[in-house]
Amino acid sequence: MKKSLFILAVTLFTTLIAISQEEKPSNWSRSGSVGLNFSQSHLSNWAAGGENALNASGRFIYQADYTLDKSKWNTNLDLGLGYSVIGDNKAIKTDDKIELNSMYGYKATETLFYSLSFSFKSQFTDGFDYKTDSTNPISRFMAPGYVTLGLGIDWAPNKVFEINFSPATARMTFVTDQKLADAGAFGVDPAVYDNNMNKLEDGKTSRFEFGGKMVAKFNIDIASNVNFTSKLELFSDYIKNPQNIDVDWQNLITMKVNSWLNANITTHLIYDDDIMIKDKDGKTGPRTQFKEVLSVGLAYKF
Repeated sequence: MKKSLFILAVTLFTTLIAISQEEKPSNWSRSGSVGLNFSQSHLSNWAAGGENALNASGRFIYQADYTLDKSKWNTNLDLGLGYSVIGDNKAIKTDDKIELNSMYGYKATETLFYSLSFSFKSQFTDGFDYKTDSTNPISRFMAPGYVTLGLGIDWAPNKVFEINFSPATARMTFVTDQKLADAGAFGVDPAVYDNNMNKLEDGKTSRFEFGGKMVAKFNIDIASNVNFTSKLELFSDYIKNPQNIDVDWQNLITMKVNSWLNANITTHLIYDDDIMIKDKDGKTGPRTQFKEVLSVGLAYKF
């Protein structure tokens, strides 16, 4: 029943987004960017040694903001995908991201809004632990997939800083790959086996959480051609281990060279105690995940 109500709420929320698109264009502010970053090296009879390498990544960001009287609707879509090929080895994925965030706010004061927020996160393609195995995926599209819906307040004192606090937030984690679900990946209940390892019950392909969520955003031009954005998300599940806070912290520095060339530095830190990761010593447990990417390439803003 909880899942049905949650899915219904998400459906209604996305329907409202579609309806709002029919409003007069003058109420809308839209912007976005498309980027392609790449590097390539080729070696022939190179005495110092080395490998041929090709790295490529693409990113698409779209922002749509709607205002009418006391209402505002902010929607952001962030997509990324990157691969690296070294020598004759198989392509290795270096980036994979699908993230959609949308927030409706109704003005309470000049800087404070009652808010209804929605987010969806997943990835495009299979992910692997290339150090151990490049044939069995450890993640896939909608494995995991995260959908959250929250009620709360949004404080936007200026154009640089914004914070949203949703003390009533429902979050669904989806693991639609049954093999990963059976292993209990990403916090879902694993499969049940007898003493002879015969499966008695499939692992759950979804997990429901209810808790509080905080999202803080920071966006500032630190120089004439340098922009810094940061987004910190914190989530606590009231139902299970509320003292364990899930952390998702993303940072982006964009350095504009000219109208079509720029350089980007991105960092992404994640901590979720429901995600078990095996370290170099073979021990499994929750770990702090961190990714950093430096890229230079073509960019187009619209």
